[in-house]
Amino acid sequence: MIHQLAAVDKRAKISKNVIVEPFTTIAGDVEIGEGTWIGPNVTIMDGARIGKNCRIFPGTVISAIPQDLKFDGEDTQVIIGDETTIRECVTVNRGTKALGFTKIGKNCLIMATSHIAHDCVIGDHVIIVNGCGIAGHVEIGDYTVMGGLSAVHQFGKIGKHVMISGGTLVRKDIPPYVKVAREPMSYAGINSVGLRRRGFTNEKIFEIQKIYRAIFQMKMNVSQAISHIEKEMLPTAERDEILQFIQNSPRGIVKGYGTGKE
Repeated sequence: MIHQLAAVDKRAKISKNVIVEPFTTIAGDVEIGEGTWIGPNVTIMDGARIGKNCRIFPGTVISAIPQDLKFDGEDTQVIIGDETTIRECVTVNRGTKALGFTKIGKNCLIMATSHIAHDCVIGDHVIIVNGCGIAGHVEIGDYTVMGGLSAVHQFGKIGKHVMISGGTLVRKDIPPYVKVAREPMSYAGINSVGLRRRGFTNEKIFEIQKIYRAIFQMKMNVSQAISHIEKEMLPTAERDEILQFIQNSPRGIVKGYGTGKE
């Protein structure tokens, strides 16, 4: 299943039913799970750990050393979950000693020419559309969709079930379940379509809307809004997740539409 024109180091751990197309290069400290397809002209460097049934398209470079001047040759990894597809000319850098790895979850789709820098942690079922740039130490939650040509500042945090409009510059943290758009980036409502597709009930969606109405539309600052939500709304998993995200955001969250610059 490995083409004779591919250059695969004998030390690489290649599971059964893996297909490696011609002109691909795979280094020695690499593990590839069963059923994965590696297209032509792919480069997989030391430290890559690729799951089962992945699809990696031509021109992709996985586990190159970080573009970080502090990197000093430490032994780090890129970890890619099962069933993830990585399209043409994507670059995924391995971690630094700060975290030790860069991780992409299961069932993700990383579209062509996107870049994922060192020490990023990307959840499951994430879609990153063409040409996105994700700087180092970024965290992206499950089921997030990142529109094409968007960029995320280093150390940025994005919650679960977020929808980011194409071309957005993400300079602030984005809490779970919302949509963001415009320049400067602003809150644009909750991701109700995505939530319904994933089985959230109307009652649960209304609860999330009520939380964000307090945060973005009731003319309170964030601390006042959090206090109001804690007093007026019963604890639920979603309420507590949103509040915890906001309280643990060192750089602050996205602003509401029309409230000024970030």
